[in-house]
Amino acid sequence: MLTSKITKIGKAVICGGRGVGKTAMLEQLIYGHVTIDSELHSTIEDTYVASVDTGKGSRDMLRIYDTAGLQGNVQLPRHYLLFSDAFILVYDPSDPASLDMLAGIKSDIDKYKDKKEMIIIVIANMHSRHTRSTGALPINVTSPGGGSVAHSPNGNHHTNGSSTTQPVNDLIESNLNRANNWCARERIKHYTVNAMERASLYEPFIQLAIRMYPTQTKSSFPQLRQLTQKTSKVDNS
Repeated sequence: MLTSKITKIGKAVICGGRGVGKTAMLEQLIYGHVTIDSELHSTIEDTYVASVDTGKGSRDMLRIYDTAGLQGNVQLPRHYLLFSDAFILVYDPSDPASLDMLAGIKSDIDKYKDKKEMIIIVIANMHSRHTRSTGALPINVTSPGGGSVAHSPNGNHHTNGSSTTQPVNDLIESNLNRANNWCARERIKHYTVNAMERASLYEPFIQLAIRMYPTQTKSSFPQLRQLTQKTSKVDNS
């Protein structure tokens, strides 16, 4: 609603491998003008601001930092790890390496979070640059995470995305299942989206805002609330 008040601002970093569609997702989410023919250049660093209506009567503002795609052993710059409230890890389900990379990013986040509870979500983008080039068909597989200890999404048998021994769609489904299992063990929410379909992007970002700004519950003891109000008045008198 246009009348909703903007009350809070949170900082989220979106990161992942090169060509997984991070910028396309943000451009589509905020502006809604991305098409298959849109030409998006590789990101060095950029910032987006999104006003999210979470249904609480006020809008929560997210400042989302778009980062350069990681490749090989390149790590996410440390300054992102120090100031962020949340991380959005994006991978391409047709590219196993982009999924395997997320374990290293998650490890770095855990290393620098300094006892702060960090919010992390994982997003599989079904319409990334690599997925388009392989001609993969869309597969709808989603599963929110839940589980225990940290593990890598790496499998011992690693199949390359260009392999001719496995159909592309089977590879995508296999990687989505691997991601679901890893996210379950890490207690991370896992979403599947299509950067060309704006509506598919709403849920992960709305849920992210809700987790970053949970509703403050009122005390169930009215006497306690009255006592607090009286104390406040005495202090101000």
